[in-house]
Amino acid sequence: MSQTVPTPTAFRVADLPQNRTTVFELRPDAQTLEAIAKELDLTGLKKLSFKGELHAFGKSDWELIADLGATVVQPCVVTLEPVTSRIDEVVERRFLAKMPELAADEEEIEMPEDDDAEPLGATIDVFAVMQEALALNIPLFPRSEGAALKEAVFTEAGKKAMTDEDARPFAGLAALRDQLAPKDDE
Repeated sequence: MSQTVPTPTAFRVADLPQNRTTVFELRPDAQTLEAIAKELDLTGLKKLSFKGELHAFGKSDWELIADLGATVVQPCVVTLEPVTSRIDEVVERRFLAKMPELAADEEEIEMPEDDDAEPLGATIDVFAVMQEALALNIPLFPRSEGAALKEAVFTEAGKKAMTDEDARPFAGLAALRDQLAPKDDE
């Protein structure tokens, strides 16, 4: 999350001390929480904190290690009732002055081993890292307690609907096996 435009939460890389850790702590105000919730399609964002440090990593790279804490409210995917979830994650990012080359041939593309690596720019914006980490850790399918999907069947009028049981790949084989099995009284 490197930017060139300075913001209050962006550290200029040239100003960061090489021989000691830079500590930061973000606790967005209510207005900012509301804006983040809206951007991430959340019903609500009750708490959000991002506390950590930046330190030199090698000669020209930087590492960010922080604790992300948040309480998010989302609609249940089954009932649409509000579901409150707590997120507590350790966030690690490495900002590299020179990103490793991706080896690619015609048949296979190799992904870099370090999926926490990002290119180093003129600044490191810890607010942007916090927002990205929050977005990546929000529950994808929140469910309220006891919510369960019931079987739904849809078909044209006058036709037999296909059920979940019919869609199982080996359901027909089980019925065939039962038909071919020798009867006990034979």
